[in-house]
Amino acid sequence: MRALRFDRFGDPHVLGLAEVPDPVAGDGEAVVAVKAASVNPSDLKNVAGQMEGTTLPRIPGRDFAGVVVDGPHNWVGVEVWGTGGDVGFTRDGSHAQMLTVPAAALARKPERLSFEEASAVGVNFVTGWLGAVEAAQLAKDEIIAVFGVSGGVGGAVAQIAHALGARVIGVDRVHPADGTPAASIIKEFVALDGSARDTASEIKRLTAGRGADVVYDAVGGVTTPAALASLARRGRLVVISAVGTRTVEIDLVELYRDEIRVYGCNSGHYDVVESGARLQRLAPFFDSEEFRPLPIANRYGLENGQDAYLAVENRIRGRVVICP
Repeated sequence: MRALRFDRFGDPHVLGLAEVPDPVAGDGEAVVAVKAASVNPSDLKNVAGQMEGTTLPRIPGRDFAGVVVDGPHNWVGVEVWGTGGDVGFTRDGSHAQMLTVPAAALARKPERLSFEEASAVGVNFVTGWLGAVEAAQLAKDEIIAVFGVSGGVGGAVAQIAHALGARVIGVDRVHPADGTPAASIIKEFVALDGSARDTASEIKRLTAGRGADVVYDAVGGVTTPAALASLARRGRLVVISAVGTRTVEIDLVELYRDEIRVYGCNSGHYDVVESGARLQRLAPFFDSEEFRPLPIANRYGLENGQDAYLAVENRIRGRVVICP
């Protein structure tokens, strides 16, 4: 089969198109013919050597959608989707014509989604679910401020929060683009164009001085002071990233007096089996059209894999998909 592969870390130009042996399902495994696989910012960081634990040589790619062609008899021919913190890092990934996964990782693709759409869900929605639902335990009628709402994870969090019955305040440099799922949800928006105090003051104004029960900070670092200042008493902060700086100053007296809780969330710790279990929980929301993936911006073949990675590096709006 053909696959993108890299044997040293660097920019997208270290990726090469290779001919490698077709995978064969071993005991407890399945082989998936990849119909579509999105390119995530974390895939770019992986190739650059910025992610921990990656072993070389490696086929990258976390998210995928395709058809089972080898493995348990009852799964052969079934359309599936998947993602995982090990896929493309310690096991070969989805930017190839086929990949092998544990049979326990198989999850049926929502019928309403095309292969391309399904391949653009994994990292964003699993990360969003882990932080908003499993860590922060966001509840109906609570208020959540989503920092980075115009991005992939932020847009997923907005949809998850809306489905839970929470009130969603979007926070970003730019409003979600027209036609994106988040744009139809966000009725209250705070622009990240001032100081941390300005951002927090606006969120407090929108909440009658109370603040947000949950702040999901999909940016982190430069936004952490504003995120903390935006919380209500007993508020929960979810952090998934650190942009601009890895270190921030925290007023511990304010932290304990307001009983603030801070959660770090890393979907990279959840392998393809654990991630597949969460995709199974998400699937009904996509089949009912309550959840929608971000629009596909560009599609590439494997022979243009470097261009797909460069598009993500250039921060194209919308999802980039490789169709092997």
